Amino acid sequence: MKLYFPAILILFVIFSCNDDRANSKMDYAYFGGEIINPYSKFIILEKNEKIADTIRLDGRNRFIHRVDNLQKGLYTFRHGGEYQLILLEPKDSVLFRLNTLEFDESLVYTGRGAKKNNYFINEFLENEKQEKYILKLCQLNPKSYQKHIDSLRAKKLKKLERFNKKFKGSQLFNKIAKANIDYSYYSSKEVYPFIHYGRNKGRFLKSLPKDFYSYRKQINYNDTFFKNYPIYQTFLRHNINTVSLEAHSNHSNEKGFSWGNLCYNLDRLQLVDSLIKNDDIKNLLLHHYALKYISLSNNKENNSTILQSYINKSTDNKAKTTLTNYANSLKKLERGSTLPSFKVLDYNNKEFEINSLVKSPTVVSFWSHVYYDHFKKSQRKIKELKKKYPEVKFITINIDNIDAEKPKQTLKECRFKYNDQYLFKNPKETTEMLAVYPMTKTILIDEDKKIVSPNSNMFTRHFEQQLLGLINR
Repeated sequence: MKLYFPAILILFVIFSCNDDRANSKMDYAYFGGEIINPYSKFIILEKNEKIADTIRLDGRNRFIHRVDNLQKGLYTFRHGGEYQLILLEPKDSVLFRLNTLEFDESLVYTGRGAKKNNYFINEFLENEKQEKYILKLCQLNPKSYQKHIDSLRAKKLKKLERFNKKFKGSQLFNKIAKANIDYSYYSSKEVYPFIHYGRNKGRFLKSLPKDFYSYRKQINYNDTFFKNYPIYQTFLRHNINTVSLEAHSNHSNEKGFSWGNLCYNLDRLQLVDSLIKNDDIKNLLLHHYALKYISLSNNKENNSTILQSYINKSTDNKAKTTLTNYANSLKKLERGSTLPSFKVLDYNNKEFEINSLVKSPTVVSFWSHVYYDHFKKSQRKIKELKKKYPEVKFITINIDNIDAEKPKQTLKECRFKYNDQYLFKNPKETTEMLAVYPMTKTILIDEDKKIVSPNSNMFTRHFEQQLLGLINR
């Protein structure tokens, strides 16, 4: 990886050296890279969820961009729906190379400022692996679990110490690196009661050692520096889940816990409203919880109750309108209703009205490059289901608002056939109309074009029972 586009790297170094001499007091940084299998010809650079620059790729899918009036800190670069964070400080000259087919896994940095960003991307990938390991650890008793996650945290702190001895990371780097370690550790504490075996989560939560959540005393629930940082947002969600369970179990006599419990979800929204003072953080959490509930519930009355509670607490009018429209779209997808009409294109650019393709029991599922792992898993699952249930038609639709050649290329490279594969003719409009969230959403339709299930999931253990019910109608 050290030898990629050397000519552009030499120019990069020359420009940055000249700028050091000419503008030694100015805050700026250079940011450049090369993208293999690009989704589009643009990179979006954001700071605090606001677009800082839109950068065009050249004919070789490369770019070099100078960030003037640099606000040192975490930036987000986005491409084709995928994104990653990068730390930019004055005088940095950071180049990256990535392949969109393995966006995070292929990402490598070079140049001044590369070492700290390679540290962060490696930590990000290790955390993804660690999350799976922690799910297994959650079956241990509290004392053993505590010992294991303390050991994981200690190893990360040692790794950070070695990095600083070798490269002397800045104060800002260390602030972020330490937060990564702490919030990851705190999250592993918060998820423990929910993953640990047993249905009575409230009783188990009360049985934990009194100091199990002692770190909560130092938590800042209104941290404006980290408010847009994914690992902080993830921790807040896990923490609110657990604290809400504590509150809910105090006035509920239910022995079993259910994520879909209306009272628990109302408790969660109330807790966010009372605990979080920063509007940006509060609105984001309120929207997350309300959307999560509504997307998975088929109870119209409960959905209306959650929506109204959310509307009363949120100050984000745009988000409130979006969620209201989403809830209204779900109402049009009720069992027994006809699938709404929309246009799709096959990979020969031939246009079809969706209901013209439904002539037998049909399963409609969706995929996006943003959820690449889901794409591969769902394609393999559909291949398996097609063999077991030949009387069912499986229609798979890509929802990305990009040129048709990109998903076609992705299917080809992964050796998936084009049969019954389509794209939305109007991706944004149709995705909203069908309320495609979460990405596992799967719609079951009978031969009369009536919706049998508007929100199934082919990865659940009940899905094949649903298929048999569809076939035997």
